[in-house]
Amino acid sequence: MKKSIKLAMVTTMLAAPAMADTVPMPYNTLNSNMENPLYMPGKRVFYSKLSNGLMLKVADDSQAHKDKHHDGAVEFPIIRIQEEMGYGITDRLAAHFSVQYTHDDDIQRTGLSAGRLGLTYRLLNLYNGFVWDIYGDLHLGGLGEMRGQYNISGDAEVAQNTMAQQMPAIMADKLTPEKAAENALGAALLNAHGVIDYDNYSNGMWGFHVGTKVGKVWDKLTTSAFVEVLRTFGDDNSRIRIAGSNTPILPGYSTALVLALKGAPSEIAAEFKSTTEVNAGLNAFYQWTSKWSTGAWFRYEHHADQGIEKITTKVAPDLEPVKKALENKLSDMNDGFDDYIIGLSLAHQFTEHAQVALYGEYTFDTAHERSQNGTDAKVEAGVRVNFKF
Repeated sequence: MKKSIKLAMVTTMLAAPAMADTVPMPYNTLNSNMENPLYMPGKRVFYSKLSNGLMLKVADDSQAHKDKHHDGAVEFPIIRIQEEMGYGITDRLAAHFSVQYTHDDDIQRTGLSAGRLGLTYRLLNLYNGFVWDIYGDLHLGGLGEMRGQYNISGDAEVAQNTMAQQMPAIMADKLTPEKAAENALGAALLNAHGVIDYDNYSNGMWGFHVGTKVGKVWDKLTTSAFVEVLRTFGDDNSRIRIAGSNTPILPGYSTALVLALKGAPSEIAAEFKSTTEVNAGLNAFYQWTSKWSTGAWFRYEHHADQGIEKITTKVAPDLEPVKKALENKLSDMNDGFDDYIIGLSLAHQFTEHAQVALYGEYTFDTAHERSQNGTDAKVEAGVRVNFKF
């Protein structure tokens, strides 16, 4: 009997490691610190993360900034507020919602700048600390219409060259000066150029994100990586005011006057093309003590060129050629940009349910020639307040 008991004890001891290898890591490893990049709320747990940041930007010398006389300009303070909240449906499935508000008084641009609503499912949570999540989010860019003002200038050089080409016909009384001027002004409008002053940050389009995240948890260190794709669906959820330049393109005529004489609408709606964008990133997180933790990250964001499929607003017959010319010119706005973001955070756990984190980010970017998002410097710092219950 004693031999049987001893044999059973030895067998149990030998089997224990093998059994442990099939059991996921302790549950509270990933649901205790809301700053952990692999954090996921437990079943019936609600969390909220409110970030309040100030950003400083220095505009680069892209053509779009030059057209607005904004190249090299400093924008500060840019207020950025983001709320993220989530709820654990099960220990593996969570719902989440986030919305971001940005206010930049220096360029009179304000409004919702990001919004997502979706689900995350934890496919794997293994004994060795390996975690694999998949998620899908609704992109909420369609909550608000895209608003702005298109500042348009007729091409004065084209107008003057067209007048010069018509001078022999005028001198031969084959063409009246009035008709020649009309031809020249029409040519100037067909070659018009402009830049949009945006009122808000919405692209006016709905879409969806799909992504995946993998990571590994050691004793105090967590590392993770993610990649996601955003697909938007083009529509005409936009309202763009048309403002003609008052600079003369011919003596006595400006773009504003010519547009008014031709009955141009004060604003238009345009159907923008669908886009595909990609985000990816790496995170590292270290739990120094039960109260203090720190994080570091690198994130890449690819923002696609915008383009207009068509202007949906009806215009007078005289302006149809101008409308088509603008559609062709804006079919590829060459305004895409790529962000490369590095960040650091330091968090303190005040209670089991409350946490405060300080964070900072610096962004490098490469922007296309017509982009208004290119910068020589972009820095943000702020505080994040986290709760769960």
